[in-house]
Amino acid sequence: MRLTMQLNNEQQGHLAAQTIWRTAKAHLSAGRRMVLELRPQTRSTAQNARLWAMLTEISKQVDWYGKKLSADDWKNVFSSSLRKLEVVPNLDGTGFVALGMSTSKMTIAEMCDMQTLMESFGAEKGVKFSAAGYE
Repeated sequence: MRLTMQLNNEQQGHLAAQTIWRTAKAHLSAGRRMVLELRPQTRSTAQNARLWAMLTEISKQVDWYGKKLSADDWKNVFSSSLRKLEVVPNLDGTGFVALGMSTSKMTIAEMCDMQTLMESFGAEKGVKFSAAGYE
């Protein structure tokens, strides 16, 4: 069983707390253990669409140290840069792996920061972002 509620104001928060308590109380009374998580909302669907549109444009237009990177590779470059992540050798010692958070767990504010970083990088590299995916 999983209960997820989006909270947009204090009244919703109060009602959600009452609903959660009633639900949790029934399970706890039945001897089941429960976990309660409260966290900031993660990125929106619109932000995700814009992210991938931007990553695709960058992957098509920018050579990175003589290589063309995939949109997924660019996502790792930007998220690592934004988060100032730690890098460790991979298992066979022939490369490196950046440690850190996936973009799907980023908050709306963190995703805004990442897209601002991408826009700045794109401007420096002459990337022309098309209108697709930017609604």
